[in-house]
Amino acid sequence: MSRPTIIDLAKAAGVSTATVDRVLNGRQNVREETVRRVHDAAEAIGYHGANIIRYRLLADKPEFRLGLVLQKPRHAFYQDVLRIFEAQARACMLRRVQITARFAETARPEELAEILLSFKGRVDAVAATGLDHHLVTQAVQTLRGGGMPVYALLSDFAQGVRESYFGTNNLKVGRIAGWFISKLARQPGKVGLFVGGPRFHGHELRETGFRSFFRDAAPDFRLLDTQINLETRQLTYEATSNLLARHPDLVGLYVAGGGMEGAIQAVREAQAASRVVLIVNELTPESQSGLQDQTISVVLGTPVRQLAADLIALMIATSEKGMAETPGQRFFPSEVWTPESEFMR
Repeated sequence: MSRPTIIDLAKAAGVSTATVDRVLNGRQNVREETVRRVHDAAEAIGYHGANIIRYRLLADKPEFRLGLVLQKPRHAFYQDVLRIFEAQARACMLRRVQITARFAETARPEELAEILLSFKGRVDAVAATGLDHHLVTQAVQTLRGGGMPVYALLSDFAQGVRESYFGTNNLKVGRIAGWFISKLARQPGKVGLFVGGPRFHGHELRETGFRSFFRDAAPDFRLLDTQINLETRQLTYEATSNLLARHPDLVGLYVAGGGMEGAIQAVREAQAASRVVLIVNELTPESQSGLQDQTISVVLGTPVRQLAADLIALMIATSEKGMAETPGQRFFPSEVWTPESEFMR
């Protein structure tokens, strides 16, 4: 496929080639609205000069430095989150957004607290995924005291201290998972649940919502004791294999956090997909493969693109207006993927 030309860009932007030429060469007398339109069209068609246009559009804008803390550097989901945040930073026209990203290698609260404090004086705001612990809260308090807001992503932490939470309503996510199992299972039976650990606030809320749904709306199902999988593939694989062997009447399994790859492998190897409704979170190459061969029944996802765009805009607004007196939260509706979904990634 040939590379887009100036003629293609002018057509996509709805302007003349002369206007595109003025935009590309930074000439005067071009309205900012027109430059934005040409830039957006260049991004949409993959025109090679899109970055030049963006640079000129943002040349007079102040810089905004964003610190981003994610989990598991080798996990496909978190790599995808980083790519999406970087793309939304490039698309932002309010400031020249620069992202500095760090990954937590472990689930130790000491590591997350240390990473958070390492951003002190280096960025304007921090967004982080991680567990809830008093050491983390202390780190967030220190940053806030220095004028740096911290935003919790996906799973809440440091409530009352962090600036805001951005993610799904995890209590509802748990109830949605329960509803799907109750409707898709061939008959009532035993249901298993995995959480990453007791310090993941989002996992605890999903567990609460999951159990409350069955208690309220599907009492014929029997929930087994919740198992902690530390979000690891191998531990989840071994525990799932054990559940399948010990409970022939197992009809549902929800992996409320990470480690779903192990559950997918175990259900697939046992050829148990016909009797066990497997629900996991987030669309990755592994979960997409599980949907395609129907090892997985449903994937519940986070709309990360919308989350990232809205969060960056809020961070910039906060830097201009100051931190809120009352910490807030922003819930995003869950995405739902089934074996019949079209995967437009």
